[in-house]
Amino acid sequence: MAVASSSDVAILALGVVLAAAYLFRDSIFSSSTPKAVPVAPSKLANGHGNPRDFIAKMKEGKKRLIIFYGSQTGTAEEYAIRIAKEAKTKFGLTSLVCDPEEYDFENLDQVPEDSCVIFVMATYGEGEPTDNAVQLMENLTDSAFEFSNGQHGLEGLKYVVFGLGNRTYEHYNAIARQVDDELTKMGAVRIGERGEGDDDKSMEEDYLEWKDNFWPAFAEALGVEEGQGGDTPDFAVTELESHPPEKVYLGELSARALTKTKGIHDAKNPYASPVKISRELFQVGGDRNCVHVELDIEGSGITYQHGDHVGVWPLNPDVEVDRLLCALGLYSKKDTVINVDSLDPALAKVPFPVPSTYISVLRHYIDISAVAGRQILGVLAKFAPSPEADAFMRNLTSNKDEYAAVVTNGCLKLGEVLQVAAGNDINVHPTPQNTTAWAIPFDIIISSIPRLQPRYYSISSSPKLNPTSVHVTAVVLKYESIANKLVTSRWVHGVGSNFLLNIKHAANGETADASEGIEHVSLPAYAIEGPRGAHKAEDVYKIPVHVRRSTFRLPTNPKSPVIMVGPGTGVAPFRGFIQERVALARRTLEKNGDDALADWGQISLFYGCRKSTEDFLYKDEWPQYTAELKGKFTMHCAFSREPPYKPDGGKIYVQDLIWDDRKNIADAILNGKGYVYICGDAKAMSKAVEEVLARILGEAKGGSEAEGAAEIKLMKERSRLMLDVWS
Repeated sequence: MAVASSSDVAILALGVVLAAAYLFRDSIFSSSTPKAVPVAPSKLANGHGNPRDFIAKMKEGKKRLIIFYGSQTGTAEEYAIRIAKEAKTKFGLTSLVCDPEEYDFENLDQVPEDSCVIFVMATYGEGEPTDNAVQLMENLTDSAFEFSNGQHGLEGLKYVVFGLGNRTYEHYNAIARQVDDELTKMGAVRIGERGEGDDDKSMEEDYLEWKDNFWPAFAEALGVEEGQGGDTPDFAVTELESHPPEKVYLGELSARALTKTKGIHDAKNPYASPVKISRELFQVGGDRNCVHVELDIEGSGITYQHGDHVGVWPLNPDVEVDRLLCALGLYSKKDTVINVDSLDPALAKVPFPVPSTYISVLRHYIDISAVAGRQILGVLAKFAPSPEADAFMRNLTSNKDEYAAVVTNGCLKLGEVLQVAAGNDINVHPTPQNTTAWAIPFDIIISSIPRLQPRYYSISSSPKLNPTSVHVTAVVLKYESIANKLVTSRWVHGVGSNFLLNIKHAANGETADASEGIEHVSLPAYAIEGPRGAHKAEDVYKIPVHVRRSTFRLPTNPKSPVIMVGPGTGVAPFRGFIQERVALARRTLEKNGDDALADWGQISLFYGCRKSTEDFLYKDEWPQYTAELKGKFTMHCAFSREPPYKPDGGKIYVQDLIWDDRKNIADAILNGKGYVYICGDAKAMSKAVEEVLARILGEAKGGSEAEGAAEIKLMKERSRLMLDVWS
């Protein structure tokens, strides 16, 4: 071992002294007067000792109503805000509108006697609460959960329930009903009837009918009289004469997108994903389209699993943007920079980033392409440019049959309703010359039209085979409206899928087929280059997206049999499922040899479409997957518009193929403990498939269809039967 010299020791000692002096420099060299340390403002001083205490916030803000919303896509939140606004307008009552995820419920029993709790609850998936309402539901349903009174009781609490659901699903409005039942059990007192909105028919009409009967009961229970409020605006819109252009939002969905800084990509900060591939899946030249899009996520930090959903952020078509600009008299100043301030932040948050411009708000941020709601028409009637237009709007508001015939059946958007009311022709491209201007304040437009939401699609790929791309399979929505005395039948185009079709056309240098519409105005075009051209780099287009997690997953053990039912684009997630198994098969075969898949469970896919030559999705891929899975994958195809037909001439659908294969299906489920997945239409297909499965299982167990239905219910509870369906 070497011996240190005296000079080495001296140098080492000096180093230690200097290091100590650096570390304690503030103490050694500071003056005797201590530095002023900035102190964060006390939360207690601001009345928020506990930011999760809604009772303290109610008392501090002198609120008599607290509204909790369980929302997955934002719709329940919109209705919660509408209830709050109406309570303020009718009775002068202010509300606290709350995301239940942000609050604790131990003091729910402390709501004052002169106050009321309103629950606006959507039902998600298979009768499940929305993600933000999980904790609330656990607290309400857990008999061991104690409120501040030391009991699981809410004696005398006044409450209101409005639910959002879809009658085509088995568990229609299950969460709203459960909230109602649990509160009643705990001694709470409901005001009025429980409201239930049905998205399959008309959520809006259900809400309007419910609230018209609800408000009188509410007024009596809380001892208030109508007329104590006032028609006050939610927002103040200011035109800015000068503002740094680089700080104006022209369609960017987040501050990071505006400043081009890196960050996590999610629903609050979507990723502008380059389109790697886009192609048509249906027969070219047909009257329908189905788009396959591959989105590049390399380097984005985005990950996904098979069965997840991708949220695509579309924009409104140019024709509807121009139409509303003209109808509002804003066309000449569409690029004017505006700022929007909330006049009651607790009730109405500015729904999009600001400052922005009139055209950017209408194109990117609010949903002007939806069918105009009946309630908003009454609000706008007072701004009518003529007595005739005023009478027209008021008639639509008061006469729901007339509204249904003209607006609902005619699929009229707000801009179109304003044009029809003023006697304008909606079949020509709107201009300031052919469109009558209405003097509607822009703050009312912002208050009345909800935020433009992402459109969700089941991801049709597996990260095991496609780690740097997300695949989307989207049938393009196009249908004819019902003619009425004022409007002829017209083509109606879905916003999200036609946005993707526009991307495909542009990316491949294609032009829209003439069959897509008769009149130019009915062919939607979009500003797909994005704000400041950010969504186009040379010939590559980009789409803002984010991934939403799902529980729609394959069993981890490949020995479990799998039955998948996915006609039409319902096959999308199952393409991802099969790719997932193919990737596992490749690794297993490489490691263990040709017989490595011998003990794997059988994978059966029941698929249906019109014709094998017209709309058979991914027709060329399935044989390849069959070969790679060594006979463990079988595909059953029903072509409803080509032979063979049923003996009576009827069409064959997937449920018919399932019945034909009933022996194998019963064995896979009952003996093999197999898993069943259904994806696609909830209104007819999903119900028909569940019914035939119940019949098969009941028969196999030697009992009735009711016994089979009980087995289906048990499978759902154990996550062996999973659905990803839509109406």
